Amino acid sequence: MLQAAAKTLSVATTTSVSRGILLSIRHYCKKTPAKLRVSEAVSGAELGANVKVQGWVRSVRAQKSHLFLHVNDGSSLQSLQVVASSELNDPLLTFGSAVEVTGTLKKSPNPKQLVELEAEQIHIVGKCNPLEFPFKIKERHSLEYIRKFPHLRCRTNAFSSLLRIRSEATTAVHSYFKENGFLQIHTPVITSNDCEGAGELFKIEPSGPDYEEEEHFFSVPAFLTVSGQLHLELMSGAFSKVYTFGPTFRAENSQSRRHLAEFYMVEAEVSFAQSLEDLTKVMEGMFRSATEHVLAHCAEDVDLFHKHVTHGHREIVEAMLKNRFPTITYSEAINILNRSSENFAFPTDWGCDLQTEHEKYLVKHCGNIPVFVTDYPYDLKPFYARDNQDHPEHTAAAVDLLVPGVGELCGGSLREERLDLLRARLQQAGLEDTYSWYLDLRRFGSVPHGGFGMGFERYLLCILGVDNIKDVIPFPRFSHSCVL
Repeated sequence: MLQAAAKTLSVATTTSVSRGILLSIRHYCKKTPAKLRVSEAVSGAELGANVKVQGWVRSVRAQKSHLFLHVNDGSSLQSLQVVASSELNDPLLTFGSAVEVTGTLKKSPNPKQLVELEAEQIHIVGKCNPLEFPFKIKERHSLEYIRKFPHLRCRTNAFSSLLRIRSEATTAVHSYFKENGFLQIHTPVITSNDCEGAGELFKIEPSGPDYEEEEHFFSVPAFLTVSGQLHLELMSGAFSKVYTFGPTFRAENSQSRRHLAEFYMVEAEVSFAQSLEDLTKVMEGMFRSATEHVLAHCAEDVDLFHKHVTHGHREIVEAMLKNRFPTITYSEAINILNRSSENFAFPTDWGCDLQTEHEKYLVKHCGNIPVFVTDYPYDLKPFYARDNQDHPEHTAAAVDLLVPGVGELCGGSLREERLDLLRARLQQAGLEDTYSWYLDLRRFGSVPHGGFGMGFERYLLCILGVDNIKDVIPFPRFSHSCVL
């Protein structure tokens, strides 16, 4: 009998151990939830699967038996609806709180959305007091209001859309140049050159006990760059097509809607350029390619601006893409302005610099589409602009692209490749010694060439219709502003 009891106990123990091992195996083999971005989840990826989504709560609605959340992680304008049992509700589950939700992605019965996440677990990662949070649930805040909170405005729909558009537009610009045979050059941020000649520079000096006030860190005074153009010209002596895309700086004492102290410039240089048309083709091609890419890849985000921020601007953008960009000379532009009935604040005599009011009028006169203005007065342009040697109106082979709502978007010129003319102009300006290296570029295998620059933030103003440049850059820097 003892032997039988022992045998029964042994069988029972073995069975218990086997069940334990089986349960362990089942637990071990249980599929780990697939981690999805919200953009992937709302598109229907992994439908029916156990998934994990991380993000921030955009809305909370609690009912007697169910809890409804909208969660967004910045990957798309659309949020993911989460449906959970009311048992998973938590006082800390509020608008703005950060969460991690695990559950099953299912087809939604609501025709307005493709899927919803049936939550099994909701983990609150970071709490948010909705009473103190400056952005309120279901309120549409103006761009002026959210500008007051530069450290938090990326949490809003409008600014998160802007940042996705900006990112995609950056990709589009790089893609255009790559597809058209341009080599990207990283031009320096610290330089001794004042490319624009305006003197609006930020001077660079080291700080600390090891340096005296009179001592320069570099052998010459150094500044934050205002343009990468001169360095691109250097590279264009070895590469036929080059471009750069990076930050530039202007110490303009202005707080206007058009000016920033730090902004981004797209600049290109083309060797063997024979005419301004060689440059305008690149400007127009880049504008069209980048804009078509943004409209195709950020449709929802662009629509947010065109429907709720700048109503009606979509038609202007479509007109810009449908029509070729006309070209007029500076002299023709002056004649158009002088024939108009507008009362301009600034003079419109031949030889004056075109102001924003003039540029916007010219755009409207030409059908409210982008227009090229060429052959500006020679004395208005920097030393490197090519002399047209025309009389009696002495002009330079320079071109600006004017666009709706903004005015000047791109500015460029053929470069003066003739050594004697370039030296004479540098001597006249007292810059021959400073730019002796620039003269060397003309002495050793120089070729006709030209280039242009485009303000990236101005491009975003143009396609979105926004009227304040501070609303299209992540961290605006301008005179007397708070710097984070």
